[in-house]
Amino acid sequence: MKQFGILLIITLFNTTLFSQNTKKPMKAILSDYNYKTHSTTLDSLEISYIKEGKGEKTLLFAHGLSSNSDAWSKNIAVLKKDYTCIALDLPGYGKSSKPEADYTPSFFAKTLHQFIKKLDLKNVILIGHSMGGQASIKFAATYPNTIDKLILVAPAGLEQFSEANGTFMKAYFTLESVASTPDAQIEKNYALNFYEQPEDVSKMVKDRKSIKEASDFEAHCNAIVSSISGMLDEPVFKDLEVVSLPTLVLFGDKDALIPNRYFNPKLTIEDVGKIASDHIKYVKVEYVKDAGHFVQYEKPTEVNTLIQQFVNEK
Repeated sequence: MKQFGILLIITLFNTTLFSQNTKKPMKAILSDYNYKTHSTTLDSLEISYIKEGKGEKTLLFAHGLSSNSDAWSKNIAVLKKDYTCIALDLPGYGKSSKPEADYTPSFFAKTLHQFIKKLDLKNVILIGHSMGGQASIKFAATYPNTIDKLILVAPAGLEQFSEANGTFMKAYFTLESVASTPDAQIEKNYALNFYEQPEDVSKMVKDRKSIKEASDFEAHCNAIVSSISGMLDEPVFKDLEVVSLPTLVLFGDKDALIPNRYFNPKLTIEDVGKIASDHIKYVKVEYVKDAGHFVQYEKPTEVNTLIQQFVNEK
């Protein structure tokens, strides 16, 4: 089948079927993150997170589909000098709990809200990538008084899909198809996220291949499938008009996943950016040259500069 090239498959944990004989949880199999992880409990969920820096302003990072908090390591390395930087593993991902849940933007937005309250975070700028971007749009529309600014990095939720397209995608991304993706396809899927793939992406690829040994691998695959359905079933397009916070939207100008080349072949990345500028009240849209969908990892210097400039604006 033709590669969809959509943000919904960003960094899929493409692996083989769950092994009933393996007992280690995913957190024990993943490579060490670049920064020390902490944990807190929200209701019955254990949430893993990174916290670096002691600045007055707090940058709260939400990762994309099948990713984790370590995806922000290149940004935290620089931004922690001026800000408190916190990146969490969303439920279903990384070292956090993997519950049976409706993995909708509202579910993730509620988790982010509980997390902010639990840690008593102040002066928060929410930064979401891809799926985390769609969740961040829902958050900004639902809890507008909780954060000061919003930054969306190659966010899901701007371009729209018909009901028929949504049904087709959900039929394609099943628990079995996600769990049984071969190693060679993992590498191809990662390559789609970059214009020029950095060498250190090999760590991510290795992790995605090795988590087939995790005892909670099946629950993780279910989270991926449910997250895809959640993004399709709970679009946030109408929420864009509700967002009243100062907002920065960033894209790599060579993003191969946004827009969807299969279902929206006539759209350009500039068209998707215009959706943001047309519907979000206080918004600035920026494009990073020669960067793909995982723009914050491929071009961290440029992205960090844009984040700093926006955060420091009065």
